[in-house]
Amino acid sequence: MHAWPASEVPALPGKGRDLQIHDTATQGTITPAPGPVARIYVCGITPYDATHIGHAATYNAFDLVQRVWLDTKRQVHYVQNVTDVDDPLLERALRDNLDWTELAERETALFREDMTALRMLPPQQYIGAVEAIPGIVPLVERLRDAGAAYELDGDIYFSVESDANFGKVSNLDAEAMRLLSAERGGDPERPGKKNPLDPMLWMAARPGEPSWEGASLGRGRPGWHIECVAIALDHLGMGFDIQGGGSDLAFPHHEMGASHAQVLTGEFPMAKAYVHAGMVALHGEKMSKSKGNLVFVSALRRAGVDPAAIRLALLSHHYRADWEWTDEVLEQAVARLERWRAAVSRPDGLPADALVEEVREALANDLDAPAALAAVDRWVDAQNASDGDDESAPGLVSRTVDALLGVAL
Repeated sequence: MHAWPASEVPALPGKGRDLQIHDTATQGTITPAPGPVARIYVCGITPYDATHIGHAATYNAFDLVQRVWLDTKRQVHYVQNVTDVDDPLLERALRDNLDWTELAERETALFREDMTALRMLPPQQYIGAVEAIPGIVPLVERLRDAGAAYELDGDIYFSVESDANFGKVSNLDAEAMRLLSAERGGDPERPGKKNPLDPMLWMAARPGEPSWEGASLGRGRPGWHIECVAIALDHLGMGFDIQGGGSDLAFPHHEMGASHAQVLTGEFPMAKAYVHAGMVALHGEKMSKSKGNLVFVSALRRAGVDPAAIRLALLSHHYRADWEWTDEVLEQAVARLERWRAAVSRPDGLPADALVEEVREALANDLDAPAALAAVDRWVDAQNASDGDDESAPGLVSRTVDALLGVAL
């Protein structure tokens, strides 16, 4: 599966600062120490309703991570998956009388278009669950043969008790895990499981649903968590720098994936940091496919909204914060974009070297994009109120905003 084209990232003078970021597992701020190549895995979409603002906010956060690392003169190895077969996708295809593969391909293509328009840097590997199946099957077999998985009516489950470090990603108690498991795709009430929290690794073929040959596992399809584990281990290996996604993925998805990988490899942890973006609401409720209260990037673009304004609306909220999308949020972003573009359109202006460092400092501090925007606002306000004579300043501001915030002026 191919990703989307990369926009050019302008080079800035000097060198950026090392990223400090909040780690869900340790519940504190850490400074990852990647080598010359920083490694990041971000969980991708299940392509049946793409791309809503909640998606865009999450991928914007991890795009900032890449930009901060690139500014430190590192390379970035970024991997993202697409869960192009799963129950929600099959249910939506059935509801809309569509072939599930056509639905997945259509929504994935739309996602690529939106990511391109928003200037999100693409992953080096963009891998679908279906194409990953040949690598998933041996991992499930290894877990089963090691006694870390068991069969129940043809399905294969992972035993969470096989990992001594289970629970160290989300830091939740058993009851909270059980409630979230039921809410987020698990089946804690299924009779016969060794532990209610045990997640499915391989689902035996069901009538009328797609399935694949799974060698000794029989025909079926992979569970959600093992999909990301297989892709991450194949392309990044253990101990990669950041595992990212929305805050709703901390449990069960990232917790279960970490346990799968740790049992498979005997190493801990799977990722050096688990980083999670907040949720976006609409009309007082979390924006979600199940509720249908979605604002789509593609619909905004069709309505004539500049993608740069959409991105500024996302950047106006800290990535870890839960926030609400409103017309006012977008209107403020449109007005900000107009002010910034007007300021950098002048042939000269106030010196901007200090601004570059302010933006770098803000983003290195747990991706504080609102502080970065405020710094640019101050330069713009001063630029509009003065007669600066630095001919290089407007261009430097434009390059800084593009390189570090992904906004083209």
